[in-house]
Amino acid sequence: MAQTKRKRRTKHRGNAAGGIESRGRTGRPLNETERKAASAARAKGPRSRQDRWDAPPTWRGAVNRAAIAAIIFVALVLLVFQQPLKSAIPLGLFMVLVYIPLGYYTDTWLYKRRQRNKAKV
Repeated sequence: MAQTKRKRRTKHRGNAAGGIESRGRTGRPLNETERKAASAARAKGPRSRQDRWDAPPTWRGAVNRAAIAAIIFVALVLLVFQQPLKSAIPLGLFMVLVYIPLGYYTDTWLYKRRQRNKAKV
């Protein structure tokens, strides 16, 4: 069989399911401008933990956390305290109303404290 003009540089390894797994980057190496563009795209991608901590708190985030906490609270009331659903749901709604401002103002306090500490350093 005739040899191709360009040989493959790294071996493709097949797995038991028949899929091909390539080790690392198998194409040509990136030049300097492509490397910078790729690193900039990664930086703009999913936010890092530091970016999330530096973002000011929002009411939407507080509502989401309150809803999740209330669902867990209702599940605990139902399972651990064995209360009927008729009494667990209103209690859960009340907890949402308590958790929203509590979560938002706690996040605001933590955010301001982090910003003050960053300003000192």
